[in-house]
Amino acid sequence: MPKTKFQEVIFTILMAGVMVYGLVCYNIALNVGDFTNYVFGAAFSELPVMVVAAVALELIFVGGLAKSIAFKLTDPAKTQPFFIMSAVSAASVWLMCPCMSFIAVVLFKGGILQREVISIWIKTTVLNFPMAFFWQFFAAGPLVRFIFKKVFKSNN
Repeated sequence: MPKTKFQEVIFTILMAGVMVYGLVCYNIALNVGDFTNYVFGAAFSELPVMVVAAVALELIFVGGLAKSIAFKLTDPAKTQPFFIMSAVSAASVWLMCPCMSFIAVVLFKGGILQREVISIWIKTTVLNFPMAFFWQFFAAGPLVRFIFKKVFKSNN
């Protein structure tokens, strides 16, 4: 969808914001034991640092690698755009979820020096992965693509 580097950065910021907000809400709900109105506001305390981390990871590392993986699984010349987009989205979740879960463990779940850091990271990743996958495919992805198309309608 993005056609220029500027559009790619804007798309990444939008996607990171929506994905991070959804996953932070989910993790807070897991931590407090319920999904209440409190969760929606509490998520804003973690949002800035996690969005910056997600944008940096995506632009520096994950974005190119996810596309490379997706293009090994699909042939862009023969594959419908929906399936290419799905492959890129799946690869992005597959790569981002462990990375962002690790950052969350380090920043919000006791830090890297605790004895159980690896097991907490694995547990956090396992709990986050299904939510990240479904949030990406059924909420964040469609919403961000809709917004992006509206903002850049003259270019698409």
